[in-house]
Amino acid sequence: METALTRLVGVRHPLVQTGMGWVAGPRLVSATADAGALGILASATMTVDRLREAIREVRFRTDAPFGVNLRADASDAGDRIQVIIGEGVRVASFALAPSPGLIAELKEAGVVVIPTVGARRHAEKVAGWGADAVIVQGGEGGGHTGEVATTVLLPQVVDAVRIPVVAAGGFFDGRGLVAALAYGAAGVAMGTRFLLTSDSTVPDAVKARYLAATVRDVTVTTAVDGLPHRMLRTELVESLENSGRAKALFQAVRRAAGFRRLSGLTWRRMIQDGRALRHGKDLTWSQVLLAANTPMLLKASMVDGRTDLGVMASGQVAGVIDDLPSCKELVERIMAEAARTVGALSAGGASMRA
Repeated sequence: METALTRLVGVRHPLVQTGMGWVAGPRLVSATADAGALGILASATMTVDRLREAIREVRFRTDAPFGVNLRADASDAGDRIQVIIGEGVRVASFALAPSPGLIAELKEAGVVVIPTVGARRHAEKVAGWGADAVIVQGGEGGGHTGEVATTVLLPQVVDAVRIPVVAAGGFFDGRGLVAALAYGAAGVAMGTRFLLTSDSTVPDAVKARYLAATVRDVTVTTAVDGLPHRMLRTELVESLENSGRAKALFQAVRRAAGFRRLSGLTWRRMIQDGRALRHGKDLTWSQVLLAANTPMLLKASMVDGRTDLGVMASGQVAGVIDDLPSCKELVERIMAEAARTVGALSAGGASMRA
């Protein structure tokens, strides 16, 4: 299936595996790329040296195009961009809108720039700055998210910009891909669906927790870092939401102390990092500390398998996913279902399931 996205980045199928911290490592990214979709390597939880190693590992595993996800506000974003350029990475994606200068630097080196946004005005801004495409995440998406549903946000953005738009938030099968294409998107991006594959290195106990979740077990909370965050309802979420300020601060300090030992950061640097992540919000001190060590809360579950202590970012689709296919099996299944769906529509709306 050829779309503006496949032509832009050189993949066979209009599917993107998003850059999930601690999840989208070389194994998942290379498996996604080999399946014909666009795998995105998550770099925010890596050092610059580890990013270079990870890119080379993906290159060793596959010859297919892939991308790297960056934090535009990272203090070492410039160094990471130099690694991406130097290693010949095809695509750079951003969780936050990159500056015009960063976009220009990447484009001059021949790198395709694809920011992720959650509002029409942000899509218009990055398009005006020269972004090659944009991923638009609706409120159904996992992690930090907005309030506008994909079915409302997507057509707004498609009508507002003249670059390829990739839909994210609420996608897991071929029917969703066809729906997004009908809205005018050039493809779909999925996080939770790729997390729940056999190629994902997330511990089995964590995958089992996701598979057992219903749609009611996926919630949006501001208790972690003050920003709307879609995740599975876990013991940690329950504790933070039901704690008073004093208890929440005690828990935040205890978790931050563990993060400080692992990361080597000083308390001063952690507080500075946490305050930098406020995005203009009036956060409590517990939320400032949790914002600074959210990466380690994610690591506790996604790497260490501690479903009782960690944050488990999740799209709403976790409640309707019940298997762990390989990336190859998943991509083939989605594309086959998309073809059947298009055929059924052409035939007058017959059953769209095999």
